[in-house]
Amino acid sequence: MKELIEFMVKALVDDPSAVDISEVAGDRFTIYQLRVAKEDIGKVIGKRGRTAGAIRTIINAVSTKQGKRAELEIIE
Repeated sequence: MKELIEFMVKALVDDPSAVDISEVAGDRFTIYQLRVAKEDIGKVIGKRGRTAGAIRTIINAVSTKQGKRAELEIIE
């Protein structure tokens, strides 16, 4: 899952080397914390949050197929 998020986000940003994803595993679900360069944060979120919503939808679909729950947090 972490590789999938990294692949999608690196395709969006201008500085792919600044993409950092940390994984916080819990009992029932996993939280993925995404950090990007300040100038790329708008590209990841998108207009009215549509890009971030689309990424979250894909993550939700993949995690449900695996029988797990996952959540994406975008950290500034």
